[in-house]
Amino acid sequence: MKLSRMCPYELLCIFVMSGFLSGSVQKSNLPKGDADNGGLFLPDGFEAVVVADNIGHARHLAVNENGDIYVKLTYAKQDSGNAAIRDSDNDGKADHIAYFGDYEAESGYGPTAMKIYSGHIYFSTKGAVYRQKLTPGKLVPESKIELVLTDNYISEHIGKSLAFDDDGHMYVNFGSISNNCQVDNRTPESPGQYLCAELAEHAGIWRFDANKLGQTQKDGLGYATGLRDGIAMDWNHETNTLFALEHGRDDLHQHWPSLYSEWESAMLPSEEFFEVKEGMNGGWPYYYYDQLQNKKVVSPEYQGNDLTKEVAKPANPIMGFPGHWAPNDLFFYTGSQFPEHYKNGAFIAFMGSAGRAPYPQSGFFVGFVPFRNGVPSGPWEVFADGFAEKDTIVSSSDAAHRPMGIAMGPDGSLYISDSVTGKIWRIIYKESKENFGKNQLAKMEKRKTLTHLRTPDKIKDNLARNIANEGQKIYNLYCISCHQKDGMGDGSRYPPLGKSEWVIGDKKRLLKVLLNGLKEPITVNGKHFNGEMPKYNFLSDADISKVTSYIRLNFENNAGAIQEKEVANVRGKLKDKK
Repeated sequence: MKLSRMCPYELLCIFVMSGFLSGSVQKSNLPKGDADNGGLFLPDGFEAVVVADNIGHARHLAVNENGDIYVKLTYAKQDSGNAAIRDSDNDGKADHIAYFGDYEAESGYGPTAMKIYSGHIYFSTKGAVYRQKLTPGKLVPESKIELVLTDNYISEHIGKSLAFDDDGHMYVNFGSISNNCQVDNRTPESPGQYLCAELAEHAGIWRFDANKLGQTQKDGLGYATGLRDGIAMDWNHETNTLFALEHGRDDLHQHWPSLYSEWESAMLPSEEFFEVKEGMNGGWPYYYYDQLQNKKVVSPEYQGNDLTKEVAKPANPIMGFPGHWAPNDLFFYTGSQFPEHYKNGAFIAFMGSAGRAPYPQSGFFVGFVPFRNGVPSGPWEVFADGFAEKDTIVSSSDAAHRPMGIAMGPDGSLYISDSVTGKIWRIIYKESKENFGKNQLAKMEKRKTLTHLRTPDKIKDNLARNIANEGQKIYNLYCISCHQKDGMGDGSRYPPLGKSEWVIGDKKRLLKVLLNGLKEPITVNGKHFNGEMPKYNFLSDADISKVTSYIRLNFENNAGAIQEKEVANVRGKLKDKK
C-alpha cells in the first residue's frame, strides 16, 4: 500500500476506493474473497475481503457512484482527520491512502455521519454538519469545506447521524443530554423531570434544507421526538419514509435496584426500531419498550405521574431488539448482487454492548431484517458475525472489532466499517441467487445460540457470582459499565483507570470526583474523554473507601488504599463550602 500525506488536519477520514463500473453486476469483475472471509461468518455463498485495516477508529461510511468510499474517523490520524484511499487494480485491496481535511477546531471532537448526497459528501462532528463537493476524477475533493449546520452541543449523546430524502431534506439526530431525564442525572432513585425540558432541543430528529448553508437548529423542523439517541437512520426509498433505531436507557438495576434485577437490567430496555413519520413520539423518557413483554411500559422515574394528561401516546416500534446492543447504522439494501431475500431489507450494525455487567456483553454483529411491502416480513437474522473474535465478551474492550457503519457500492457489494482498528470489509455474493434459501439461513440461525447473541442464563451466566471482594462488588455495580471489567474504559467516552493520575494521584481529587461527579471533559494519558460521571455521594464513606481502594490497588495500580476517615474528611469539607 502506498501512502501519501496531504494536509495536517483533524478528525474526518475519507476512505476512497475506485475501480468499479456502474450498471449491472458482472460476477467476473468481483474480487476474490479472503480465504477466511476476513474473520467473518457469513451465509453460505457470501465472501468477504478486507479492503483496508488500521485506518483509525472508523465510524460511518459512504460509497460514491464510481466506487469511491468515504469513511468517518473518531480521531485524527497522522495529525490529519481526512483520508482518501483507492483500490487501483480492483483486487479488493486499498492501494493509496492520503490524509487531509480542516474543520475540526471549530466544532469539537466527536464522530458521526458520512453520507453522499447531490454530488457532495456530508459529514458531522458533535457540533456541526459539513459538506464538500466531490471533484470528478480526483481521489481527494479539491473544493472547500462548507458549514451546513452548527449546534451548541452538550454531552451525553453527541452523535449527529444524517439521512436524506428524495425532496431535498436532511434529517439530523439530536441525542439526549441525559440518561433518562432525571432531576439528578444517573443518580439512584432520582425522579424524572416532569415535563422533560430537554425534549425541546434534544432526543429527537430535526429536518433541514439539505442545500442551505449556515443553519442552526432553529432553522429546522422538529420532525420526531422521544428518541433517546436515534443514531442509526436511513431513508427507505421504497416506502418514502425515514427509519431509525435508538439506543435505550442504561442502568435500570443500578438506579432502581428494588424494581429491577441485574438480569433485567442487562436485557432491558429494548433497542427500538421505528418507522419515523412526521410528528412521531417514541416515548423517551416517559416510556420504554420491553421486548420480553412485547409492550411499552412506564419508566421507573415516571411511575408516579399521570402521563395521559401531558404526554402524547408513544409510538410502538416495528421491532424490539435486546437491550444495549448499540445499533449504530441502518441501511436498506437496494442492490441486485445479493439474493432476492435481501432486496429492500434492513441491514443493522450492532456495535455491541458495554452495560450488561455482571452478564457477558452482547451484540457485535451485523443483523438483517427482511422486508416485504415496506414492513418486516420475518424475525431478525444474523448476517455477519465474528467481529469480536471471541464468544464470551466480559468487557466491550475485549472485542477485537466492533461493526459500526454500513454502505453499498455501485455493484451491490456491502461495506462494513470497524470502530476499533478501522478495518473495512467488502461483502460480495457470486453464487447462484436462485439456490439461496432456507439452508443458508438456518446455518446462521444457529449462531443465535452463542453467548454473545443468546439470552443469558440468570444464574450460570452471572460473571460476578463468585466475587468476594467488597470493593470489587461496588465497582461491578456502579463503575463497570463505563470503565469496564479491566478498568480500561471504552476507548471513547470513558477513560481508563489504570496508571491514571486521576486515580493514583491526589486522593482528595479522586474523592471529590466521586462525591461531586464530573461534567467537564478530561485528559487522561494524553487522550480526551467527554463522558459525564454522575455523583456518587449517595454511597457511604465505607463504600467509597472500598471502591476507591479497589481501583487504586488493581488495573496495574499500586497506589495504596483510602481510609474511611479520609472520605469523611473530604465529604465534610465539601458540605462546609455549601
